Amino acid sequence: MRPVAPQKDGPLSNEDITSADVQLIDAEGENRGVVRTREALTEAQEQGLDLVLISPNAVPPVAKMLDLGRFKYAAQKKAAEARKKQKVIEVKEVQLRPNIDTHDYETKMKAVQRFLDDGDRVKVTMRFRGREMAHQDIGMQLLLKVREQTEAIAKVESQPRSEGRQMVMVLAPK
Repeated sequence: MRPVAPQKDGPLSNEDITSADVQLIDAEGENRGVVRTREALTEAQEQGLDLVLISPNAVPPVAKMLDLGRFKYAAQKKAAEARKKQKVIEVKEVQLRPNIDTHDYETKMKAVQRFLDDGDRVKVTMRFRGREMAHQDIGMQLLLKVREQTEAIAKVESQPRSEGRQMVMVLAPK
């Protein structure tokens, strides 16, 4: 059994290019036309550069003369910048009870508003304990009130539904 060569990350370069001819683009960005791969590689090495496949699926493949280390470094920086700008959407949870006081309710609504402004989804959970289970209609009215108050800044991702001893509704920012 033949040992498998380790996979290299990034585009094919220099000796790894297997096609006989390549569409050559020089270091200044000029298109030199179709050239034999050996000639292109020799010319790139004379200039102290690498021959890198830019578009391997083209016929013939497109290769460019450039500094491979600098190219990989720029690609790495670009990927890091893209990761930095990426926003991870979290699901924040706000728990309510059916007999919540008005001030407590307003405080919870401020938290919901803040979460939605930050771009996070909000899971509003109505918890029932003991005899509160007999008054699920009060809990449903409260969840509908939450939906009504947030309809300007949020859309309902999942309508209020009963799950055992709690009711759940998910809001997402508009």
